[in-house]
Amino acid sequence: MKNNNRIDFTIGAAGPLTGSLRVPGDKSISHRALMLSAIAEGKSSIEGFLNGEDTIATMNALRLLGVQIEQPSATLVSVEGVGLHGLSKAPEALNLGNSGTSVRLFTGLLAGQSFATELVGDASLMQRPMKRITQPLEQMGAKISCSASGTLPINIEGGVGLQGINYKMPVASAQLKSALLLAGLYAAGKTCVMEPAVTRDHSERMLSGFGCIVERVENRICINSQKLLAQDIQVPADISSAAFFMVAASIVPGSDLLLENVGINPTRHAVIEILQVMGASIELENVNQQAGEPVANIRVRHSKLRGIQIPDNLVPIAIDEFPVLMIAAAYAEGTTILSNAKELRVKESDRISAMCAGLENIGVTVQEHDDGMSVDGGRVNGGTVSSYTDHRIAMAFSIAALAAAEEITIQDCVNVNTSFPGFAEIFETMNIPITTHEVPSE
Repeated sequence: MKNNNRIDFTIGAAGPLTGSLRVPGDKSISHRALMLSAIAEGKSSIEGFLNGEDTIATMNALRLLGVQIEQPSATLVSVEGVGLHGLSKAPEALNLGNSGTSVRLFTGLLAGQSFATELVGDASLMQRPMKRITQPLEQMGAKISCSASGTLPINIEGGVGLQGINYKMPVASAQLKSALLLAGLYAAGKTCVMEPAVTRDHSERMLSGFGCIVERVENRICINSQKLLAQDIQVPADISSAAFFMVAASIVPGSDLLLENVGINPTRHAVIEILQVMGASIELENVNQQAGEPVANIRVRHSKLRGIQIPDNLVPIAIDEFPVLMIAAAYAEGTTILSNAKELRVKESDRISAMCAGLENIGVTVQEHDDGMSVDGGRVNGGTVSSYTDHRIAMAFSIAALAAAEEITIQDCVNVNTSFPGFAEIFETMNIPITTHEVPSE
């Protein structure tokens, strides 16, 4: 029986953060590695796998679809691929927990199957918008529906032939792009997706690694139906997870921290660029390639940060890092302004509202805007904030506590394990004062 008790963190100020640290594997790459391995021909291995709740949801769903998956250790997975048309009807609805990536990519992957599927999730995921995925899939010929309000459950009838389309995405979304490319593997003719701005390209890179021909000309990405061949995949450390400790080392005096083997994909490393513009001391060492993805060690030293206007071109490719970037803003001299980030309102929480509320609770002057916020940096006090059950909000305010005047308590931190298993344990290893409280559910 699942424990529904609330988990709270209380965290105090840290001493200098030094030495080296390896954060967990990249979540986006781990999801895609599982899915593409499942529909490939042959046996694939995945090393450096993120053993988090979101990726386990993807793994369990694939098992229900008839895929044999073994996990000899937490970070090593082997997948016996069933080929493009080898998936089978699940005996029950696929429950994808809190994972928006899982549900959106599965919707594309399953739209062209011969069988029916129902997709559901936890209370938070059941409220997130899905029509941006279902509508273009309907244009491809899929028989697919979601709730009247455009949320889960998604029901896919299956048994229809998909047709390739040319689709101009209304928003910059790697999840939407990836869903349509996966559906394109099952469509007659060519499927092309036009991006309004660059988004993370893990799907394109990995599809190419599995032997697919993916065409890209500027912002137009095209794919045809074609088989995939099994691969051995090395998953780098997740830059979104590393971002928390980039900010931590930047704001804690005396810090000099090395983050090991982090993925620095050019569609993901905007967080580094933003922090550097703010004055952060960040250097890349031992830059190399790993399974088609650029990786490096990232060295971060304490520095004096300054407020900036976040460059618009970097917003779509740093969208997951803005909770912790707004913590950097709280410690910066001057005002930081974030605009054109309305996408933050439809994440695991309304991250604009959640960050503004939390920052106000710890004494930071902040203004909420429809598409972002303005943060006046300076003194950060203690206090109590809600994570709104959002893992990135919980971890962002955990970092805020490391240089705050007093302790900060963050409520509802159980979902941290969706993307960063062992987060609290890393704090303990680094001698950061953290207390975990289990609060009985009402």
